[in-house]
Amino acid sequence: MAVRTIDVRERVMAKNDELAAAVRRRVREAGVVTFNLVSSPGAGKTALLERTLAQLGEELAISVVTGDVQTQNDADRLARHTDRLVQAVVTHGACHLDARQVNAALDAIDLQHTRLLFIENVGNLVCPASWDLGEDAKIVLFSVTEGEDKPVKYPKMFQQARYAVLSKMDLLPHVPFNVTKAVDFAHQVNPDLEFLFTSAVQEGGLEEWYRFLRSRVRREAAAWA
Repeated sequence: MAVRTIDVRERVMAKNDELAAAVRRRVREAGVVTFNLVSSPGAGKTALLERTLAQLGEELAISVVTGDVQTQNDADRLARHTDRLVQAVVTHGACHLDARQVNAALDAIDLQHTRLLFIENVGNLVCPASWDLGEDAKIVLFSVTEGEDKPVKYPKMFQQARYAVLSKMDLLPHVPFNVTKAVDFAHQVNPDLEFLFTSAVQEGGLEEWYRFLRSRVRREAAAWA
């Protein structure tokens, strides 16, 4: 008897890409810039978003979808800094968000009154790299406590990202981390990767990040007008 093989992963990925395209159309029709924020656990995604919401939440009309494996702790932290709904997606063990979950989460978000949407992905540098969520760009965040060779250990994530945020720069005097080496490793993997250098606890440590967000929102708004 003949054997027929069905590539389940291929089908699942194709369906995800179809839904991601629908998400992308949906947010762009509403004029919303969308970033998929990815990192390993503990790199500082939630702290970065807390400060960003507190400083720019109203100015840039920021909404957030946040994913976590078992709890909504990150969503609860972020909700303290905004009057807008923070949409929590609990994956119950899955190591990434998918486009179906994001599409469903958008039903609860007022896109007509949103200019910037953050999707805070599950803390993982492997699985989320393969899943399009309908974002305009992936932003990969890694900290000075993780080691300079993160980009070459997890190359697909850094290849898929358009921007990299180096976080916890305030700790540089206390850790054996070489910024130049880290950037060089990243550019070996993705020569076009643009870097931002941040500290969520240091005075003025997020000004470069804030300028970047303001610029991107203005630029995309003009392009889609």
